[in-house]
Amino acid sequence: MSDEQDHYFSADPTVAFERETFTCEVWGHELTLVSGSGVFSRGHLDHATAILFRETEAPAQGRFLDLGCGYGAIGLAIAAAVPLASITAVDVNDRAILLANENAKAMGVQGRFIACRPEQVPTNEVYDEIWSNPPIRIGKQALHELLLTWLPRLAPGGRLVMVVGKFLGADSLQRWLGEQGWPTERLASAKGFRVLESRPA
Repeated sequence: MSDEQDHYFSADPTVAFERETFTCEVWGHELTLVSGSGVFSRGHLDHATAILFRETEAPAQGRFLDLGCGYGAIGLAIAAAVPLASITAVDVNDRAILLANENAKAMGVQGRFIACRPEQVPTNEVYDEIWSNPPIRIGKQALHELLLTWLPRLAPGGRLVMVVGKFLGADSLQRWLGEQGWPTERLASAKGFRVLESRPA
């Protein structure tokens, strides 16, 4: 299994753990993030997430879920840009969770950001917004199950914002979400990626 595949399917990746730090600017804030081997997008902000940030504005205050958080780039960008935001970040990769919480502590936002495994999230917790660069390569059925697990956690008036590659099925996913009762609008299209927004019907 390659390093890229390992981060998707392993709770505890087998590749040797090497940290790698990088900086990026999101919504006018410079973030210094530590990534690592066995975690998606080591040493740089991946193209899809960069497009998500570039094509959106920082959200308003509220409760947020970073779905499939990796080392925390999306949730931590929200924490940096939205002082009153409270963020829960979930991933199945224990190494990603460790890095995300370490990054939150280094940024001084650990009181408003927590990364954990999905099953550790209280069942009654709801969110104003869900943000995600979802793990498309887990397969269509698993992705559908993932989205239908978390979309009902949106508070009234809430929304899901995510970025999906056109070549990875963004347009069919948009149609499918609408069929499931989550009308989905394309907010932007750039460099082969779609930024989608879903709201309850």
